[in-house]
Amino acid sequence: MLNLMPMHIPQRRGLSRRDALRLGTLGGLGLGLPSAGLEAAPTVDATRHPATAKRCIYIFLCGGPSQLDMWDPKPEAPDHIRGQFGDIATSVPGTRFGALLPRVARHADKLALIRSMNVGTQSHDIGIFRTLLASRLGTQLNKPYPVSPDDHPAIGAILHRLLGQSGTLPPWVVVPRHFTTGTRFYKGQRAGFLGPRYEPLSLGTEKKESLERSAFTLKNLELHGEQMTIDRLQARRSLLDLVGPRRVSLEGAVLSYQQQFEKALEMLTSRAFREAFDVTRESLPLRERYGMNEYGQSFLLARRLIERDVRLVNVFWTYFGPDGCQFNLWDNHGTDKKTKVCGGINRGKDMLSHKYCLPSFDAAFSTLLDDLDERGLLEDTLVTVVGEFGRTPTINKNTGRDHWGACYSSVMAGGGIRGGAIHGASDALAAYVKDLPVSVYDYQATILHAFGLKPEAAVPDKTGRPVRISDGQPLSGLFG
Repeated sequence: MLNLMPMHIPQRRGLSRRDALRLGTLGGLGLGLPSAGLEAAPTVDATRHPATAKRCIYIFLCGGPSQLDMWDPKPEAPDHIRGQFGDIATSVPGTRFGALLPRVARHADKLALIRSMNVGTQSHDIGIFRTLLASRLGTQLNKPYPVSPDDHPAIGAILHRLLGQSGTLPPWVVVPRHFTTGTRFYKGQRAGFLGPRYEPLSLGTEKKESLERSAFTLKNLELHGEQMTIDRLQARRSLLDLVGPRRVSLEGAVLSYQQQFEKALEMLTSRAFREAFDVTRESLPLRERYGMNEYGQSFLLARRLIERDVRLVNVFWTYFGPDGCQFNLWDNHGTDKKTKVCGGINRGKDMLSHKYCLPSFDAAFSTLLDDLDERGLLEDTLVTVVGEFGRTPTINKNTGRDHWGACYSSVMAGGGIRGGAIHGASDALAAYVKDLPVSVYDYQATILHAFGLKPEAAVPDKTGRPVRISDGQPLSGLFG
C-alpha cells in the first residue's frame, strides 16, 4: 500500500532517509500483486456458487448521508421531518428520491434500494469500523483503530485471497485515499492477518491538496512530484544492497523486500499500468460529465480500473477544503459558528446542497452508471453506495441532521442486482426499521455473494486456522 506508514530501512552513506523511505513506499506498490510461487490458486468447494459479478466499485460516503434527503424521502411527514429539498419521481413508478438527485433518479430502474439498514451505533468510529470490516466477531473483539496485522481482512483482501489475481493491475485499489479522521486510520481498509501480499494499492493523494484541482493524476507514480524518471528509478536498483536478501518488518508483518521491489519496479516501468491511472486520457466532455473535481474524477478512475479487470475499487468520499482542512459535508449537523472552510458553509441544509456534496454526487454517480452501461460493464460490475449510518429524522436548529444508526438506506446496482428492487422498509419517519432489517454484516455478505462466495467460506489466519469470511446473511432476493 502506498504512502501510509513508513518502512524503517537502514541508512546508507549517500542516501537520505527521505529517499530510503520512498524506496520503501515503492515496495508497497507490489503488495497487491502476485509473486511467483506465492499466489494461492483459487479453490472450488461447497462454499461457492455461481458468481454474478466480476468486479465491484464500493462507494463509501464518509460521515453518514441522509436517507431522507436521498433514497427514502417522506413527503407526507411533518415539515421538521421530511427532506428540506422536496422529492421527485424516478424512472420506477411509485419510487421517489430526494429532489437534489434528478440525474440519479433517471437510473432508479438500475438500482436496488435497501431502506432498512441498521448499524446499532451513533458513533462515527464504530459505524465506520463495522461497515468496512467484514466480521461481526472482529468488531466485537477490537477497537476501530489503529490497524493491526492481526485484524480480520477487508473484503478486497478476502476476494484477492480466494479468487486470485484478476489481471495485470492490482486486484484491489483505493481512491483517492484511505479514509481517516485526523490520525485515525480505521480498520477494515487493510489485509489484516492475510498479510502484505493482499494489501491494496492506494493513491495516497495528499490531504492538503484541495479537490479544486482538475488534473487528478496518480502523483505517487511520480514519486511525490520529484524529478524522478524511469531511468533514475532503474539506476536505483543498486539500493537493494540496503536490504539484500534480508527481511524487514512492516507494521509487524514480514515480507521479502527484494521481491516486492521487483514487482513495484515492474509496475512503475509499465506504460500500460501508468496509463490506466491517467484520467486525462479520457475525453474532456466525459470528464466534465463526471465532474471536474476529486470526486467526479475518482469515479471516472474507478471505471477505468474495473475496465482493466481490477476486482475491487474502494472510493472514499470526504471533503478537504481549499485550506486543506477536512470538512465532512455528509456529516451535516450544521453549526451556528463561523467557519473558514467551504467558503463559510456551515448550515446543515447548505452543506448538503453545496456543489461538492449532493450535486457532485448526482453528476458523478449518474454518469458512472451511464458509462458502465454504455460500455457493457454494468451487467457484471457491482456498484454499491453506503455510509456508516444515516441522519436523524428531525431537522435540528442549524438546519442539519444528527447521527442516526437505527435505520438508513444503501444502494446497489449492476453485478446481477435486480434494478428497481426495494428491500425492507422504514417507518413513516424513516426513523426505525419497519420490515426486513439489514445489518452491515448482511450488506458485506451480499457483496461477497455477488462474487460467488457464501458466508461460510473461509480464509486462513496466520496459524492456518480457517476463519469465516462473513457473519452476515446475503440478500439473495436482490439478485436475478
